[in-house]
Amino acid sequence: MKILAITSCPNGIAHTYMAAENLQKAGKKLGIEIKVETQGSIGVENALTEEEIREADGIIIAADKTVVKDRFVGKKLLVVGVQDGIRRPEELIQRVMKGEVPVYQAQSRSSDSRSGEKAPKQNPIYRHLMNGVSYMVPFIVIGGLLIAIALTIGGVKTPGGLVIPEGSIWKNIQDIGSAAFTFMVPILAGFIAMSIADRPGLAPGIVGGFIAANGSLYGSEAGAGFIGGIIAGFLAGYVALGIRKIKVGRALQPIMPIIIIPVLSSLIVGLIFIFVIGSPIAHLFEVLTGWLAGMQGTSSILLALILGAMISFDMGGPVNKVAFLFGSAMIGEGNYEIMGPIAVAICIPPIGMGLAAMINKRKFASAEREAGKATFTMGLFGITEGAIPFAAQDPLRVIPSIMAGSMVGSVIAMLGNVGDRVAHGGPVVAVLGAVDHVVMFFIAVIVGSAVTVVMVSLLKRDVAIVADSTAVEAVAPESLGNDPQVKPAKTPIAADVETTQGRLEKLTDILTPELIELNVAGTTKEAVIDEMIAILERNGAISSASDFKEGILAREDESSTGIGMNIAIPHSKSDAVLKPSVVFGIKQGGVDWNSVDGNHAKLVFMIAVPRSSKGNAHLKVLQMLSRKLMDDDFREALLAVTTKEEAYQLLGQVH
Repeated sequence: MKILAITSCPNGIAHTYMAAENLQKAGKKLGIEIKVETQGSIGVENALTEEEIREADGIIIAADKTVVKDRFVGKKLLVVGVQDGIRRPEELIQRVMKGEVPVYQAQSRSSDSRSGEKAPKQNPIYRHLMNGVSYMVPFIVIGGLLIAIALTIGGVKTPGGLVIPEGSIWKNIQDIGSAAFTFMVPILAGFIAMSIADRPGLAPGIVGGFIAANGSLYGSEAGAGFIGGIIAGFLAGYVALGIRKIKVGRALQPIMPIIIIPVLSSLIVGLIFIFVIGSPIAHLFEVLTGWLAGMQGTSSILLALILGAMISFDMGGPVNKVAFLFGSAMIGEGNYEIMGPIAVAICIPPIGMGLAAMINKRKFASAEREAGKATFTMGLFGITEGAIPFAAQDPLRVIPSIMAGSMVGSVIAMLGNVGDRVAHGGPVVAVLGAVDHVVMFFIAVIVGSAVTVVMVSLLKRDVAIVADSTAVEAVAPESLGNDPQVKPAKTPIAADVETTQGRLEKLTDILTPELIELNVAGTTKEAVIDEMIAILERNGAISSASDFKEGILAREDESSTGIGMNIAIPHSKSDAVLKPSVVFGIKQGGVDWNSVDGNHAKLVFMIAVPRSSKGNAHLKVLQMLSRKLMDDDFREALLAVTTKEEAYQLLGQVH
């Protein structure tokens, strides 16, 4: 019997490879030939071929993220969570051997069900949403930063806003950025739909997202914005999923995923958006515009509150556009003190969220903190859309926070008689001299951004609480066993990690006896971290202990690097690292590392990689190191060493 498997986890690091390792071992124990494809952070490794799939008696997918299953039509397919691949590999293989799994059909999702298995703890709606957000973010960053560069260097003040002269190179750069922005909402919707319905949902989702973003198709000047894109994505995904459940004859089955499902889904979603969802949006646009026009004689503070809330509510959607166009119209009438508060409110969401992400390590994962830098930069140039990824990920906490900040900033600007003579916002217009009462403008921006930072910090939960236990990632073992008969995929593990002697081939290329401590003294996690960082510093591996520690603790805040089995692997890719190095320490009594299995860490490896290293260097070092750590005998041998030289020789087997 021949069985194939695919493993994949949300972060694509540890559990992807741990599940693959255990499935390999279980297959060897049961006398079953098994090959495992890993879909990790570095990409697909040990890919399954068409011939292997054709000859396979069954397929196991142990994953907590979307895996495209189109290639397994007609095969027995068992779909479970990645934790089941780690904890119950023998049981999974035996179920396939006994034929207790359904046959996967292209038009049916029945084979996707977990048949008695526990579903992943992660909310599926959140998982679908985050799939879309992750693909959308690069488009926002590309578009926002290119437009910001073009406006700053090539922009010219006019009554109609900052304008870049036609025919200039800056106009070309702006057009490239604008092109990236046009893909933002369609990509968000497309990959939400794909997460729900697999590949057949992608095209309908993109089409629905395009319609959501282009209000001209249903009489709206602004479109439905990113909120409309989310609606379109879920609508397209579940429509495509519903069509997939319709039973059709064999003659139609081959064309269902490539013709019937995409065409029907796109048509249904498009018509629903144009005639059911779009019309109210267009009507809302008209009503809000008329309402604002009638408020000019009311309290200026009330008007400022309303404008601030509208600008930040949907960040480029119809509500935002109504307020912005109202302010632009007032400029044409010579009233600059309406656009002033709007110019403040425009930049507070991205500036506030960027600052919150960069300074609050407990509330934001490392990837979000990195994204916060780009978001903050976009805020300086008045690009409100920079905050959309944060709002899309956690709307119930982020949107009220940015609305509160924009409202406060808008009121301060109104009270300070801040005026804006161009139809644009953000500090860039103040720097270019388009703002009246510049000091009050910056006070309004600073106070409003501070309100957003405080509110989002109070409302958002800690990363450690939000994180699903199945997504706690620390290391990246390869998908192979230690038995010589189990052959690994022919993939270079650390081909892009350079050492002082050349390319890294084995662990001892970056570990010396001087970097080994057999009797770690620290009794807490932080004390052990300090002790191991001191060893790196004594050996000239890092330039700043405090900077490197900041990176290590940031990684621990994201999720514990205690992976269980008495192992912890703290690691950081940092500018403070002068050369790739690994410190190995033994704590016989163990130290509490908040490990997944609750066991204390006795074997601690600290990995330090320069930020300038090519590619995902630290992940590849983690993979190489983890090969042996999955071997019970190897771990016991490490705990039994009595000299540094003995430990060094043993660790020389890690390659």
